[in-house]
Amino acid sequence: MLREFKLPDVGEGVAEGELIQWLVAEGDEVSEDQLVAEVETDKALVEVPSPYDGTVRKLCAEEGDVIPVGDVIITFDVQGYEQVDAKLETKRTDGTILEPASSTADADAEGDTDEGAKALSTDRRIFAPPRVHRLAREADVDLSRVDGSGPGGRITEGDVRASADGSGGLESAAVEPAAVGNVSTVDDSSVPAGQADPGAPVQKWVSDRERTLATPATRRLAEEEGVDIDAVPAAEDRDGEAFVTSEAVEEYVAAQRRAQEADAEAIDNASTGESAERKRREPFTGVRKTIADAMVESKYTAPHVTHHDEVDITKLVETRERLAPIAEDRGIRLTYIPFIVKAVVAALKEFPKMNAIIHEETKEIVYRNYYNIGVATATDVGLMVPVLDDADRKEMLQLSSEMNELVERARERSIDPDELRGSTFTITNVGTIGGEYATPILNYPESGILAIGEIKRKPRVVVDDNGSESIEPRSVLTLSLSFDHRLIDGAIGARFTNAVMEYLENPDLLLLE
Repeated sequence: MLREFKLPDVGEGVAEGELIQWLVAEGDEVSEDQLVAEVETDKALVEVPSPYDGTVRKLCAEEGDVIPVGDVIITFDVQGYEQVDAKLETKRTDGTILEPASSTADADAEGDTDEGAKALSTDRRIFAPPRVHRLAREADVDLSRVDGSGPGGRITEGDVRASADGSGGLESAAVEPAAVGNVSTVDDSSVPAGQADPGAPVQKWVSDRERTLATPATRRLAEEEGVDIDAVPAAEDRDGEAFVTSEAVEEYVAAQRRAQEADAEAIDNASTGESAERKRREPFTGVRKTIADAMVESKYTAPHVTHHDEVDITKLVETRERLAPIAEDRGIRLTYIPFIVKAVVAALKEFPKMNAIIHEETKEIVYRNYYNIGVATATDVGLMVPVLDDADRKEMLQLSSEMNELVERARERSIDPDELRGSTFTITNVGTIGGEYATPILNYPESGILAIGEIKRKPRVVVDDNGSESIEPRSVLTLSLSFDHRLIDGAIGARFTNAVMEYLENPDLLLLE
């Protein structure tokens, strides 16, 4: 039995996913829960398992395709397919006939000869409209040997003609002149720019026609695509009138897009004086597109301001150096981030607005009494933000261990999508690449994000207990706090930063948190 498998919703709110890699090939035997594909969506790489035991019949998408949730991506032959009645014929709403193996009984019912039945003899299901079957019989073409180039592997007239041309059997199957409009022959000059596509289904271009026949679904598709259905080449003439199918609309839209892209590239090359060989283009999809959409929403929804300051963390450096070997003995690499997380959580408790959000629909300020800290992480595919849930309830070494694990899985792109959601405040480290100050964009809808710079040795005036001053080299960390100015005034932002600085200057206070 043939079973279709649709792209599942692999995360809350996910509408589409990019197919990164097939893990199986057509004809492979698979078992239930065996991984068949890797799909990238919502900043994560998700492995998709098979829901059946069976054989892979067809891969319905190519690597790199962006697939909407709910679209069929793969079909399987499962137990019972061999018992399908050979006389079964399922007719689709668009006229395509789905025929099982050895459908010679249907050929006999139509009065076909044994020779004509060759076009229907097959060891696999054939996707083709009735007119394609007729053309195949006329041209003595075995459809089971023809690879379809249409949507979902559907065989088109062009596929039959290409196959017949290769065998020299289509001299009597020439295209009849169109019966409607001013154009009586089918040639490249009568097809609009971008329509001539070698190997595409032969269509009769009809101009100045009085009316166009089409199903409601086809008209709705044309309306959604912004296409004048009277401008679409007629795929079939009926009683001297133009009849347009949904496939013709899709091909017309695709051709128009190709033409627009070619025109845009030509204009771009002409303006810059550069040839295409000096450029490289790649689709703006996947994680990069997700990040871009989030950045645009944040920047144009929440007005940002950024407050900068420096903090002397000489004591913190000494504390970490003292505790790092102890953590190492427990198999944990201790960085500065857990200390900063602790300092931020303590400051958030003092300034709850920094942990709040503006609910756009209800026009309310929502104060969160929990502290989920996101840690922005640079990966090969862009910025990801793993989340440390309930950071206020965890000890220093537990925070360090969980953070290290989350960051590693984010960089390996094996992190669960749920572990990238639900943060209430974000920390981003620009110091790892030598940065000092930044103006970070909010991880919307959060109200605050703190960028930490590189720790540098700088001369500072130090006052001892007796009030004496001296200039000494100290370890200095820069802080850049961006916040939503609709909710947080500049004074609150500065005081919040001062609170974070106080905890970092006196790390013993962090051990009490």
